[in-house]
Amino acid sequence: MFEKILYPTDFSDVSRKALDYIKQLQKAGTKEVVVLHVIDERELSSVLRHGGGVMAAIGEIEEVMETSAKKETATIETELKKSGFDVKIRIKRGIPFTEILKAEEEEEVSAVVIGSHGKSLVKEMLLGSVSEKVIRKSTRPVLVVRR
Repeated sequence: MFEKILYPTDFSDVSRKALDYIKQLQKAGTKEVVVLHVIDERELSSVLRHGGGVMAAIGEIEEVMETSAKKETATIETELKKSGFDVKIRIKRGIPFTEILKAEEEEEVSAVVIGSHGKSLVKEMLLGSVSEKVIRKSTRPVLVVRR
């Protein structure tokens, strides 16, 4: 039923908790997991606006963020492969919910498994803004994992 899962992650605790649910979905027929991390371009823009003359440092910041994302996703990939999943890693730059929705279409996933809250600086009362937008706009079933 859920052969291919999209797992968007920001590496937060609740995002890691969602990984445990994905492992349980193997019993429901999940064979492949697409791990997606989005480097939020709004964070980079914020550094530009508030950082003054840091234009040269933006490239370095992006590089550090991408290197960190590759390291984190490699750890997740190893963990999922040990559990018997086929794994595809996608690291994108953009607006998280937009990139998640693009990936669900491009990858033709069966479902999306996402944490209820991420590392965003903006705290939502009931649900994180990214997960809330994904729920509203997704064309696939969305499993939201609470803290």
